[in-house]
Amino acid sequence: MRKKTERIVFENVEVLDAGAKGVSVAKAPDGKVIFIPNVVPGDVVDVQTVKKRKAYYEGKAIKIHQLSDHRIEAVCQHFGACGGCKWQNMNYSQQLFYKNQEVYNNLKRIGKIDLPEFEPIAGSEKTFFYRNKMEFSFSNARWLTDDEVQSGEEFGKENALGFHIPRMWDKILDIKKCHLQQDPSNDIRNEVRRFANENDIAFFNPRENSGLLRTLMIRTASTGEIMVLIQFFYENKVERELLLNFLAERFPEITSLQYVVNGKANDTIYDQQVKLFKGRDYILEEMEGLKFSINAKSFYQTNSDQAYELYKITRDYAGLTGNELVYDLYTGTGTIAQFVSKLAKKVIGVEAVPEAIEDAKLNATRNEITNCEFYVGDMKNVFNDDFIAEHGQPDVIITDPPRDGMHKDVVAQILKIAPQKIVYVSCNSATQARDLALMDEMYQVTRVRPVDMFPQTHHVENVVLLEKRML
Repeated sequence: MRKKTERIVFENVEVLDAGAKGVSVAKAPDGKVIFIPNVVPGDVVDVQTVKKRKAYYEGKAIKIHQLSDHRIEAVCQHFGACGGCKWQNMNYSQQLFYKNQEVYNNLKRIGKIDLPEFEPIAGSEKTFFYRNKMEFSFSNARWLTDDEVQSGEEFGKENALGFHIPRMWDKILDIKKCHLQQDPSNDIRNEVRRFANENDIAFFNPRENSGLLRTLMIRTASTGEIMVLIQFFYENKVERELLLNFLAERFPEITSLQYVVNGKANDTIYDQQVKLFKGRDYILEEMEGLKFSINAKSFYQTNSDQAYELYKITRDYAGLTGNELVYDLYTGTGTIAQFVSKLAKKVIGVEAVPEAIEDAKLNATRNEITNCEFYVGDMKNVFNDDFIAEHGQPDVIITDPPRDGMHKDVVAQILKIAPQKIVYVSCNSATQARDLALMDEMYQVTRVRPVDMFPQTHHVENVVLLEKRML
C-alpha cells in the first residue's frame, strides 16, 4: 500500500514570492520552502500540506487571513480547477514584475554574466482572448471540482470537452467559457459538445481506449480566418460526417474544416494524415503586409499581436543596414527570417522539421521574397563547416531555439564562425542563461528585453543582443 502523506497545517503564513510554474512561495516555521498554488505574494494564509519532501512542502491555502495588495478577482469561473491561468488573481503590472524578475534571476544566477540595465518588459495589450490556437480534449467522465465533491450532491457520469487537470493525463475539466481565445472559439466548443451529446456520439475514454471523439483544435488568425480540426479515435463515416456537416452549417465562417483519424495510444497529430473536409487546408496570418500560411501542424507564435512586438524587437536588436548576411537558426516556418529580410542582403534559415521548411518556402514565394533561402536538417549536424563554406560567413545570427536551448555543438559552431552580432530569442531564460555563459568569453550581452506572450501565466520570452568583445 502507498504510504499516506502526513497532513500538516501551518497558520498565518505570509506568501513571499512567485515561484516556478506559476506557484507561489512561502516559508514554513521549520525553515523549509512551501509551494502554494492560487495565492498571491503578500497574502497571509493557513496552509495544509499535501506533499512533504526533504527540502520543501507542497500545500494548499485553506484560509486567507489577509489579502495581498496585488490580488484581484479572477474573471474565469474555472480558475483554481483549471491549471491554465495560474496568475489570473494577480494584477497585471505585478505579473510583469515577476516575469522580469525571473529572467533577471536566471541570467544572473545561472549565466553568472554581466548584464546591462534591462529594457522595460514588453507587456501585452490584450491580457485575455489573445491566443490564436487552443486544443481541447473529450472525455466520457467529467472531472468534478472540489466544490462539487464537497457539496454532497450526486453526479452521474457526464461527458466533458475541455482541459486536462494538471498532472492527471486521463482527467478532463469541462470548460464552459475560456478567456484565452477570441470568439467564436467558445461557441464552437460548446456547440460541438451539445451536438455530440444530443446525437449520442461517444466521447473518448482514455483508460479503456474507446469512444469516437478525441480532441478539438481551433486556430484563429488576425485576418479573421478560422481553422477547426476534430480528431477521431476510429473511422465512423456516418457520425464523423454528421458532426462535420453540422459544424460547416452552424459556423459558415470557418475557413478550414479538417479531421484526423488516430487510433494510436497518444493523441499527437504530427505523425498522422490530416484530411480536409471543407474549405482550404490552411489559414492566413498577416504581419506588416507579409502573409504566412498556417496549416494544422504549423508552429506559429501563439499570441499573434505579441509575436509582432517580439519580431520588431528582434529586428531592432539585429541593427541591419541592408548589407548583412543573416543566419536564422531554428527558423520554423521562416517568419522571423522573412520579417527581417527587407533590411538584409540575404537570410539563410535552418530548421529540423521538413514540413516547416516547406511552409517557409511557400510563404516566401507568396510574399515575393527572393533573398531568403531555407534548409532542413538537425541543427547540430547541418550547421557545420561545409554549410558555412557553401552559404557564407554570417554577419548576424538570429537564434530562436526550443525550450531546451541550443545544443552545445551549435554553440561551439557559433563561437567558431564568430559573427559580429547574435540575437538570441528564448522561451526559457534558464537554458538561455546556460548558453550565454558558454559564449561569455567571446560575447558581451549589451541589450536585454523580456516579452510577455502569455498574460495570466508565468511564461515569458526574452530577447538578448550579444556583441563581439573587443579582445
